Amino acid sequence: MVTRSLSVLGAAIGILLMQACSTPPRSVAYVANADSREISVLALDGAGAVKPLQTVPVSGTVMPLALSPDQRFLYAALRSEPYTVASFAIDRSAGDSAGQLKAIGQAPLPDSMAYIATDKTGRWLFAASYGGHKLSVSPIGADGVAGAAQQILATGKNAHAAVPDAAGRHLYVTNLGSDQVMQWRFDAASGALTPTEPPALALRPGSGARHLVLHPNGRHAYLLNELDASVELLDIDAQRGTLTARKHWSSLPPGFGGKPWAADLHLTPDGRHLYTSERTTSTLAMWKVNATTGELTLIGHQPTEKQPRGFRIDPSGRWLLAVGQLSHQMSVYRIDADSGRLAPQTTLILGKNPNWVEIVQLP
Repeated sequence: MVTRSLSVLGAAIGILLMQACSTPPRSVAYVANADSREISVLALDGAGAVKPLQTVPVSGTVMPLALSPDQRFLYAALRSEPYTVASFAIDRSAGDSAGQLKAIGQAPLPDSMAYIATDKTGRWLFAASYGGHKLSVSPIGADGVAGAAQQILATGKNAHAAVPDAAGRHLYVTNLGSDQVMQWRFDAASGALTPTEPPALALRPGSGARHLVLHPNGRHAYLLNELDASVELLDIDAQRGTLTARKHWSSLPPGFGGKPWAADLHLTPDGRHLYTSERTTSTLAMWKVNATTGELTLIGHQPTEKQPRGFRIDPSGRWLLAVGQLSHQMSVYRIDADSGRLAPQTTLILGKNPNWVEIVQLP
């Protein structure tokens, strides 16, 4: 009898352990609300539902956000004077406060920055200034606090994004007004940037290089051009750190006759699908990625929030969160792993002018 009871108890424990192991990690999203000067902290559950966890006030117009590689810290660039970067610690506990933010520091930035990103080590913060035509490198302390810039470099016209490669050896800076992507070698020990040879990739005049994502295979990158709403396939020379433009596609819906205004792009973690946003039509274009060639096949267009400047795919690759600058809310979409199509799940009202999304996964 005792043996049977122990057997039943063991089976029950085994089932509970299996259920615990199959429970997806908790995801927490951070949304920059520019005009209400706050960051929304949101819980995303396994069914695609989102709920507010925290609203964090900041001292200026908050736009680009960036996560540290270990997802322990969040950085926010404030684009109203005085230009600063705010540093936050992310609560990694297993309690109700998991994912919430704690302000730990603030430091000056040399200009209004349209984009920020950390390097692979988490010791450096890159920032690109659209209006100032410059790039800065700021040190990040062991405590996770970003300091004042130690290197400021001139770029082409309208620097829009600063994207480090996965190896931590190179940095790519898009220049919308100069139709180019600048290419830099990066020394993670000193934080120094030096130009490659050639120092930039020239693109089609009037295309308007905006945002860039690197494919996880390390061989391809995708560039979204703001002014003609095209997606450019780039080949990467990983050794030299240089890019070569190979082919481009329009991201606009059929019959579009207005002024293009493309905004953002992201790949699923497995690199099988790409998504791009366009603000004039308020749509998300869905793309299938050829694993061998990197070429794209357009799947279709998903209507989304009004003026979708920013969106993000969660680390599991199951959910896409898009925010609308003019709708002041978020839409959550389920990503079909096979087709890549988006299925609307829920919406949530946010602060004023939500424009940037970052997502972490917690145990």
